[in-house]
Amino acid sequence: MSRKASPKAGGKKVFLRQLDKLLPLIGVIVLLSLWEFSATSGWISEVLLPNPIATISELWTIAFRPEDSLFADFITTLARTLQAFAIAALLGVPLGIMLGSYERLYRSVEFLIDFFRSTPASALIPMFILFLGITDWNTVVIPAFAAFLAIIFNSAYGVMNARQSRILAAKVMGANQWDIFKDVLFWESLPQIFIGLRTGISIALVMVIVAEMFIGTDRGLGYRIIQMQQILNVKDMYASILVTGVLGYCLNMLFRWIEKRTVHWSGR
Repeated sequence: MSRKASPKAGGKKVFLRQLDKLLPLIGVIVLLSLWEFSATSGWISEVLLPNPIATISELWTIAFRPEDSLFADFITTLARTLQAFAIAALLGVPLGIMLGSYERLYRSVEFLIDFFRSTPASALIPMFILFLGITDWNTVVIPAFAAFLAIIFNSAYGVMNARQSRILAAKVMGANQWDIFKDVLFWESLPQIFIGLRTGISIALVMVIVAEMFIGTDRGLGYRIIQMQQILNVKDMYASILVTGVLGYCLNMLFRWIEKRTVHWSGR
């Protein structure tokens, strides 16, 4: 006779599932606690590190004020990040799949991809300035280039590392090269492509912030952070850093959500 799960066991499982949903809050609590302790213990001057409540209060104050609002800088940075990512994805995914489909072709350009991928994109900012000048366009082109390298690398390896057993099974069933590509290779490479996309969106945001800090622009979270640091408006500076971190986290969670629903069969 099969044993039925007791109500207590079922209730315990439900409780544990609900508890698991709260696990991400532990990191937030630890961060805020360390921040509060550092700001109030006297280890760091409160002039240089305001406490979390003061920072969040400042964030609320500057978020939507008529002039120089944080929200306007947030929208500018978000728009630049999405533009850079779109350019990188539209170029990187098709080219990566094409290179991965012809491994010899990929090996012929592997050095160039790895060379620029291993070079910090921030080190290339002077080169881009020489070619493009000091314009807002650099705040999109440089992040797009950095994200493109991550996306094309992962897309190519996703195709090259496709399971040979499934490819052979498709050939045995009489599939031609196009059928193998669209029915096997493309779907096999999707998990790795999404890794490249998630990495690419993170790199794009980082490089947009860096470009806004050091290239002539008058808007964006990176510009705001460096300006507030220079005039020692530390509450505004930390509020801007906090918003930048939340933006990066939300973009990463968005792509994880899309990935789970798109490649839920990965590994099966």
